[in-house]
Amino acid sequence: MRGRQTTTMRQRLIARRAGQRFLIEGAPGHDMRRSAFALWRVAVGTVAPLLAAVAFVQGLRWSGLLPERWTDLLEAVVAAAGFGGYVAAVAGALTMRSQPSWRIASIDDDAAARLRPLGWILTALAVVGIMWDAFNRTVGASTPALVATQATEALLHVLLIGGALTIVGRLRASRASLGGAEQVHVGGAGVGLLVLVGWIAVATALVSLLIGFIGFSLFLVQVVVWGMILSASLYLLMTAVDDLATSVFVRDSRLASTLTGALGIRASAIDQFGVLLSAVLRIALLLLGFGLLLSPFGAGGGPMAIFGRLGTLSQGVEVGGVAISPGAVLRGIAVLLIGLALVRLFMNWLERRYLPITDLDGSGRNSVSLVARYVGIAIASIWALASLGIGVERIALLLSALSVGIGFGLQAITQNFVSGLILLAERPIKIGDLVRVGNDEGDVRRISVRSTEIELADHSTLIVPNSELITKSVLNKTLAGPRGRIQIQFSVPLGADAEQARTLALAAFAGVPGVLDDPAPVAFVDSIADGRVLFNCFGHVASPRAAYPMRSAVLLALLRDLRAARIELGAVPQRLELVRDPDRVHAP
Repeated sequence: MRGRQTTTMRQRLIARRAGQRFLIEGAPGHDMRRSAFALWRVAVGTVAPLLAAVAFVQGLRWSGLLPERWTDLLEAVVAAAGFGGYVAAVAGALTMRSQPSWRIASIDDDAAARLRPLGWILTALAVVGIMWDAFNRTVGASTPALVATQATEALLHVLLIGGALTIVGRLRASRASLGGAEQVHVGGAGVGLLVLVGWIAVATALVSLLIGFIGFSLFLVQVVVWGMILSASLYLLMTAVDDLATSVFVRDSRLASTLTGALGIRASAIDQFGVLLSAVLRIALLLLGFGLLLSPFGAGGGPMAIFGRLGTLSQGVEVGGVAISPGAVLRGIAVLLIGLALVRLFMNWLERRYLPITDLDGSGRNSVSLVARYVGIAIASIWALASLGIGVERIALLLSALSVGIGFGLQAITQNFVSGLILLAERPIKIGDLVRVGNDEGDVRRISVRSTEIELADHSTLIVPNSELITKSVLNKTLAGPRGRIQIQFSVPLGADAEQARTLALAAFAGVPGVLDDPAPVAFVDSIADGRVLFNCFGHVASPRAAYPMRSAVLLALLRDLRAARIELGAVPQRLELVRDPDRVHAP
């Protein structure tokens, strides 16, 4: 027996190394090779002990050494070998103690070393549990023996879950003391919530075990353990499909070059398709995981079966044809929280993964992000109301009633909200534009559905209601284009050489590096008045924000050149004379 186990382990190692050498190294990108190697390890770690168990059981059957009533036990051996191998392989693929550079989970070597033994303990419990139950059925164990078996299994699972939670808690504490907030899978807020839920489940199972509810205690810990195995599997698969989609459909791949050359598809569109495909596949895996969460224990219907269990608490009271009960309220809150969590996940994916690879500018991304956020919140709210039994017609009636209150008391807020939607759709003002509202001028920094924030030159922020930007005049200096214009006005005496003064003005524009050559600077004689020739000159710069310093530089150059040419520049000298009226002086 020991020789067969040694041979199986040797064959498994050979298959794992062969996969790493011949299958994994040909995959595009390190992330893709890492995920492919992890899946290959899981496949080899599951199939190898399963085939060994099948060969062992088939040999016993062919030899006729066991009676027919041991058939269930032999089938349990095969099931225990396959399931135990899978659990051990998934745990090994996530931790990768001997090959940290191929590790998928975002944990360090210390965390991997502490968590890896839990995988072996969980594997041992799974194998022993399957074999123990099959043995009791085969030998026809008595009821006290079955109860003792269930109590022992429940206690061992409680100890396993408690030990795992303790290790994770110590790791989180050590990361917090060392400032290791980057280890999100050990020290994140989501992990903290899962740890709290796990401790509640452990306490509930232990209390149930002590007061005699052995079946419920065993069921609860089995759900927790199955959830751990399912979560690890989902994490592995979701990472793998994300690496696959984003590695194959990327603008630098051969497929992207082929599609770009043959079909004329933009490179950014290929990146977008890869990210969208990854999101769709991961959502499908997540829904499949919800459906499988309670399936081994006789529950069906997917994730909605969980909400159906909450509705059995009480019938509650009926108001307007809608049953209001604690179960319905909890169901609605749970659906709302799940909906908001999904909206948050979608917004993170949209803002960090999808929008950066589009051709939209910063303002366009902000518009899409804001509209998507409010639409998602609205859908989550309607979903929560629908889970309470409130139909679409009742929701429409509620919105109609709210519209009356909005018309009387929230008119200004509604006006700003609608104006914000108009700004986001028509985009007359975008983030980064240089605008003037009244006497204030500054850069647009943020556009929300209620107001717009404008950063002024003194670094203060002007918050303008959106209705002001829609109903009143606003000067947008960068809407038509990014260029700015500077204007210089000066005068010379009528006897001076006007053509020379014009030439010097154009030379002053040309001598400043920031002034554009196209369109070229121009200088006009505006008028002749009070013995002076008035000039009006224009030049263009790359940005309106550069107009003021460029204007100062041109004026300094013009003053220097006119002074060197001895051309007077300034106002017409004036003289004030007081004349006495002799008639008024001698009047009586």
